[in-house]
Amino acid sequence: MNNRAKRMRRAFFSIFLSFLMTFLLIAPSVHAASSQFIIKGSTSEKIVALTFDDGSDGTNFNKILDILTKNNVKATFFLTGAGANNHPQIIKKAVSSGHDIGNHSFDHPDFTTISTSEMTSQLSRTETIVKNLTNKSTKPFFRAPYGATNASTLSTVGNAGYTYTLHWTIDSIDWTGNSSTDITNRVLNNIVPGSIILMHTGAGASGTPSALEKIIPSLKNMGYRFVTISQLLGITGNPTLPNTGQATYTVRSGDTLYAIALRFNSTVQQLTQLNSITNPNLIRVGQVLKVPGGSTPTTPTAPTAPTTTYTVKSGDTLYAIALRYNTTVQKLVQLNNIANSNLIRVGQVLKISNSGGGNSSTPPATTTYTVKSGDTLYAIALRYNTTVQQLVSWNKISNPNLIRVGQQLRVR
Repeated sequence: MNNRAKRMRRAFFSIFLSFLMTFLLIAPSVHAASSQFIIKGSTSEKIVALTFDDGSDGTNFNKILDILTKNNVKATFFLTGAGANNHPQIIKKAVSSGHDIGNHSFDHPDFTTISTSEMTSQLSRTETIVKNLTNKSTKPFFRAPYGATNASTLSTVGNAGYTYTLHWTIDSIDWTGNSSTDITNRVLNNIVPGSIILMHTGAGASGTPSALEKIIPSLKNMGYRFVTISQLLGITGNPTLPNTGQATYTVRSGDTLYAIALRFNSTVQQLTQLNSITNPNLIRVGQVLKVPGGSTPTTPTAPTAPTTTYTVKSGDTLYAIALRYNTTVQKLVQLNNIANSNLIRVGQVLKISNSGGGNSSTPPATTTYTVKSGDTLYAIALRYNTTVQQLVSWNKISNPNLIRVGQQLRVR
């Protein structure tokens, strides 16, 4: 290659690289910005933000709220989904008292050691629970469990809508159980304008409530004013979400999620999503569930149109289908040559009867019922248009969760 060709080639590459750099500089990014990592407020004003991380126990949460109210101080609470599940009323109290909230994951894993999808799930589950409780979003504030972050963490939480990842200026290390005097000294000896102070609500932080009683008046005497993270950053946080008007249902003894879904013309999947339930087989007596639509439950009935088949829908079980059509699991198994009664698939077409129409939904005229495999007291009550409490009373049942196959129950 001669010198002229070499010069032309170098000139071509130079022009190409210039064009490429110009394009990269002016082209819009296809990725959302990473979450901004905040250690302190950018201010010379004497303001300070008290922040509290809430775990699953929240032992001192209520005491802390009372102290803040007494001193007319607003703070910021970083909430876990596990904590919101365990003490929902305290979470509601914090929000109604005007405190800021942020997302602190569902169950406090190290975000630098889990996958992107798990990070997103942790954030989403907590957001859903808090949103359902308070009608407020935890966005745009996130605090990483253990304070552990890296580029992947900041990118993922930023993409999820958490544009600010809050670290801290002063760590009280109260979770170690250090004394209130030590907590107080750590804060007062390191305070600077714009400080973000880290504390906790759990039982481990036993010295925190009494330390607050000293810290708050001391900082006020030093000329400091207490602000939320929103106020510290000069932004609007925790948007109020529209009220969906969804009703709630309190789980009773003998309930199953499928029976509740059937009663409210819903599906197991819908209830699972609405209530951030991780295991649909585990619900507890007294648990308050959001249910779609109106608050009036209905008693499901078999379709009135003649039919000999039923198409399996999401959330169905063979027992529930049998209950709906006033038949038995055994009959459905035989009619459809089902090898495993626990395995049916969405879209599967089941024969309901050998006749040309669906069975009546009215139970046989009898005062007794023999418990069959898969029965629950709630499902029997639903079938006979009665209540679990009535069945318990009629049959002198000491534990409504324990009925046995073959047991004769009075149902009317």
